Amino acid sequence: MSETTPIPDNLSNPANANYTIAGNLRGISAAAELRSTRTIRARASALLERARRGESAWFTVNDGAMTTAAALVAEITRARYPSLEIPYHSRWRHFEAGGIDRLAQLNDALASATPAGRARAQIDLALISVLLDAGAGPQWHYLEAAQGEHPCSEYSRSEGLGVASFHAFMAGLFSSDPQQPLQADAAGLKAITADQLAQAFQVTPENPLIGLEGRAALLRRLGQALQDQPAIFGQRGRPGHLFEALVQPGQSAIEAHELLSVLLTSLSSIWPAQNVLGNIPLGDCWQHSAAGDGESAKAGPSHGWMPFHKLSQWLTYSLLEPFEWAGVQVKGLDALTGLPEYRNGGLFLDAGVLLLKDPAQANRLHAAGDELIVEWRALTVALLDELAPLVREQLGLTAEQMPLACVLEGGTWAAGRALAQQLHQGLPPLNIQSDGTVF
Repeated sequence: MSETTPIPDNLSNPANANYTIAGNLRGISAAAELRSTRTIRARASALLERARRGESAWFTVNDGAMTTAAALVAEITRARYPSLEIPYHSRWRHFEAGGIDRLAQLNDALASATPAGRARAQIDLALISVLLDAGAGPQWHYLEAAQGEHPCSEYSRSEGLGVASFHAFMAGLFSSDPQQPLQADAAGLKAITADQLAQAFQVTPENPLIGLEGRAALLRRLGQALQDQPAIFGQRGRPGHLFEALVQPGQSAIEAHELLSVLLTSLSSIWPAQNVLGNIPLGDCWQHSAAGDGESAKAGPSHGWMPFHKLSQWLTYSLLEPFEWAGVQVKGLDALTGLPEYRNGGLFLDAGVLLLKDPAQANRLHAAGDELIVEWRALTVALLDELAPLVREQLGLTAEQMPLACVLEGGTWAAGRALAQQLHQGLPPLNIQSDGTVF
């Protein structure tokens, strides 16, 4: 999407400094609003209610199919986790692909590290791996060499990207210091090329990976952002310094939304620049004509924008465990939203909860900023909140026993993938053009 929100002439006129300052303050306030999961939930819920009233140009809502969708998610959850001890939906699940305990491999290599040092390395790995986790495409795969008693195995999609990024990290690809390979730092990331990623991810003309150049550029922008903020990321610019930034001496707990907020503000510059409010990058936040309708601030700069921050929230979910393994409790997990990506969104389309008003849209190529895609993602966020209690009821679990992070893992993502495999040979129900940074 190339459009940006225009700034009124009286706010951008350098001859009137007072109005420029006022405009900047309004823009900063609006950007903060768009980085809040409260705004995500409120606008997603409003768009869902709008669709239920028949006012959506793209979708109708079949609420009668929610019970069937919940039953499918509960069935898959029981099959995946028979004891109903469900871990968080996070990147660490992909590091377990093939039944291999790659976390143990990392921790063995970090045997001499302190708990905080181990957490820093785990955060480095998780953050880099999540940023490389946009959809790989149906043709790409990664062949892992034999691991102990495990023979060589082939992985694809998210598991493949996770395993490939794990081995790239272990080989020191993201570190600028050959003596300290088990880290990611600003200098190492700024030097990453698409060719290096292609080699690490076994990319060839016969084994193409969607968005390769975009992934490499994203890592380079990350390196610059880390370097520019030593107060948060240390002098070497390591993602893992988030641990020290958030956990003060003697502190034993942090809030999940606090972690997300730090990620959104400190990494805002790494996302593609087409989505901006004035000169403030918004990241995974897209225009929808009805987003913010009915809010008291309808005339404000944030009106018309639908935020998601999917990768940043996926990253937050993936950083919960490194903090907890280091003895720091993360509270308020359900402040985070469900993840609006094509597996969760595909669940609602393929289960018949959402129906396209024009079925031909399923065969067209869509950009991430197309209003149909923006609305699909918004409806996904709102429907995940409504689906979660139905799934818990089927499983006899409470919200404390099964927070949304566990519903996703149990769960909705796997059910979406299963339906896609059954109905579309694993492809999502909508055809989305990816640059490697959103889906």
